[in-house]
Amino acid sequence: MVTPAAERKAVAYLKASHGMSERRACKAIGCCRMSVRYDATRPDDSELRARMKAMAHERRRFGYRRLHVLLRREGHVVNHKKLFRLYREEKLAVRRRGGRKRAMGTRAPMLVPLGPNERWSLDFVSDQLTDCRRFRILTLVDDCTRECLSLLADTSLSGIRVARELDRIIRERGKPKMIVSDNGSEFTSNAILAWSDQAKVEWHYIAPGKPMQNGFIESFNGRLRDEFLNETLFSSLTHARSALADWRTDYNNTRPHSQLAWQTPIEFSMRFEPRRAQALRNMKSSAPEPGAQPAQMGKPNARYELTTG
Repeated sequence: MVTPAAERKAVAYLKASHGMSERRACKAIGCCRMSVRYDATRPDDSELRARMKAMAHERRRFGYRRLHVLLRREGHVVNHKKLFRLYREEKLAVRRRGGRKRAMGTRAPMLVPLGPNERWSLDFVSDQLTDCRRFRILTLVDDCTRECLSLLADTSLSGIRVARELDRIIRERGKPKMIVSDNGSEFTSNAILAWSDQAKVEWHYIAPGKPMQNGFIESFNGRLRDEFLNETLFSSLTHARSALADWRTDYNNTRPHSQLAWQTPIEFSMRFEPRRAQALRNMKSSAPEPGAQPAQMGKPNARYELTTG
C-alpha cells in the first residue's frame, strides 16, 4: 500500500524532472489530487509524550493499555489508538520474556512399588539457622521400604550437586528403576537430564500443582518438619548436618512406621519378601475362568457332570 507521503514525493519528482502538471502527474501514478494537497495537522503532543515516557521508564513492564489507564487517571484525554501510535513511535514496546523451558516427563498414573529400589522420591525442604541464614535439605526416600536414603543440607543445592548425591547413593545401595520429583528448576536442569540419560534411570515428573502425586516424599517431609525441624535450633550448617544424620539414623533404625505394621524401615527391608503383582487370570476380563473346559462346554450334560461328579 502506497502512503500519502510516497504519493506526494512521486508527484513532486514527476513535476520537477518531466515538467508535468500536478493533474497529469496524479493521473500517471493513479492517486487523488486531494491526498497530494493534504497537509497533516497533527498536534505535537510533547507533554503527553513526555509523561508517557516517564511512566514507561518508572514501570518498565507496563504496556500501552496500562499506561492509558494511568494517563486517564491524571486527566489526559487521549484515544487508546492514538496512544498506541505514540507508544510505537517512542519505541516503548515491552520485550516479551521467554518462558523457562521445562522438561516434559511422563504423565502416566503411578504404580505401587513392589520392591526396594523400584522407585525413589525426592524433594527439597527449607529451614534457617539461628542467625536467620536459610539453607535447604534434599530429602530422598525409597517408596517401598520407606527408608530415608539422604538428608543433604547446604545453602545452595544445584542440579549437579543432586546428581553427585544420587551417584553416591547408587554406589552404596544400587540403581533404582524410577525416580519421582516435582518440576523444580534443579530437577529439570540439564545436569539432571544428562544424568538420567547416562545412568539409564527413568525420571517421572508429577503434574504441576499436584503434590499428592508424590505422596511418599510429602508425607516424609511432614514428619521431618513436625518431629525434627520445628523442635531443633541450628547454630551452624555443620550442626544442622550432624543433627540431620543422627535423626536419619533414628528414623531408619528406631522410629516405628505405621504403614509398615509398626516396623522400622530397616526391619521391614531385612524381612522383605518380594511381592508379585496379581496378574489377570483371563486376558479379556478380570473375572475368574469358567469351571468347564472348552471341550466340555460343547456336551449337553457338561454342566450336570461338573456339578454332580
